[in-house]
Amino acid sequence: MTRRFLTSPRLLAFVLILTLSAPLSFAAARVKRSSRVPQRSAAGKTRSAAAKGRSTSGTTKKSATTKAPAKSSLAIRGVRSRNARFAMTGKLRRASLSRSSGPSLIAGGPWLVPTFADSTEGDRVDGDDLMVRRAAVDALGGLNGSVVVADTTTGRILTIVNQKVAFSGGFQPCSTVKVYAALAGLSEGLIDRNTPQRVYGRYSMDLTTALAKSNNPYFANIGIQLGYEKVAHYARLFGLGEKAGLNIAEEQPGSISDGPPALGGMGMMTSFGEGIQLTPLQLVSLMSALSNGGTMYYLQYPRSQAEAETLVPKVKRQLPIQQVLPELMPGMLGATEFGTARRAGYQATEQIYGKTGTCTDRQSPTHLGWFGSFTEVNGRKLAVVVLLTGGRYVSGPAASGVAGQIYHNLSQGHTTLPAATEVAPETPVPAMSRS
Repeated sequence: MTRRFLTSPRLLAFVLILTLSAPLSFAAARVKRSSRVPQRSAAGKTRSAAAKGRSTSGTTKKSATTKAPAKSSLAIRGVRSRNARFAMTGKLRRASLSRSSGPSLIAGGPWLVPTFADSTEGDRVDGDDLMVRRAAVDALGGLNGSVVVADTTTGRILTIVNQKVAFSGGFQPCSTVKVYAALAGLSEGLIDRNTPQRVYGRYSMDLTTALAKSNNPYFANIGIQLGYEKVAHYARLFGLGEKAGLNIAEEQPGSISDGPPALGGMGMMTSFGEGIQLTPLQLVSLMSALSNGGTMYYLQYPRSQAEAETLVPKVKRQLPIQQVLPELMPGMLGATEFGTARRAGYQATEQIYGKTGTCTDRQSPTHLGWFGSFTEVNGRKLAVVVLLTGGRYVSGPAASGVAGQIYHNLSQGHTTLPAATEVAPETPVPAMSRS
């Protein structure tokens, strides 16, 4: 009876139907699952196809019609779609980079710089305030980046962690450039603190919220309306494209493009810093001037304790910003209270003013997390700039958390700051060469 059951025509037909229908059911299930995934753009499909071709290149032969690789080891794709998307929404897709040779990419993105490293390697600290340095090193931890701390009333650099990065030719400023753009717009009477500006559609925003939330269209509009000449004038006035320090041989001056950047034009310049290379020292210089009411001191970095004790402040120039500072400050305070830099103020005993920046520097390439800030700690006005480099988890908010921890360490007695020496600043010295 069992044998007849196993050889039954009905059973054989059932098994055959089940065998044929299983692949179809599996395929239908895959289609159903895929319908829940948002559809990619044509540019995204093109990138996926290119990535698939690269992943299978080891097992299949290349077609005879395959184009020769570009001469550069890095190929930036999707420029047109990035510009179109920025014009409509003020946001950019992450740049896609492919490599034909060279170091391996960092996992999680097209970057070559690690997120974690020993950031103190190679530093010379003979003239540092060692207590301040300890607070900065402890806050930075194992993150790959640089920290610069300065006394805003004298221009003395108290410590530089990762001097190799701080003295480099600079990086794209990302959204920290919005402070420069805001100062330019306020100085020209284009914007004010309370008047809402239309950013897209029927949606408007005032300066305080735009700074705190780092709104791209708001600051892109400033660049478009002012034009290159005025933006470049104010950028140089506030220290871009020139050395911030006095007799710091290792320092580089950064740079500003000679005209509107090819990628995104003036909108990208004043919202993402396209066409600008910013150094941590330049951002510390501006933050110090904002902190003390408009005096831009030459930054001085003593190389011994004897130099530190005899340092005399030297004025670089007076910035004509006294009238616009009350318009600017609420937005920088808002960044730490309800905006992109909330991590900075989580343990602060004093109000922290600051601005974050997050983007990818394509020249490195590395993902960047900037935070420029200032506050008063134990009766002394300090400016702290943090620049993080690495992969996808690097960001301006993360950098603001590092700065907040530095301020917290100092305010809680992690270090004891000596009282600032009251010395009248000397007559401004002539501007230094950019060489």
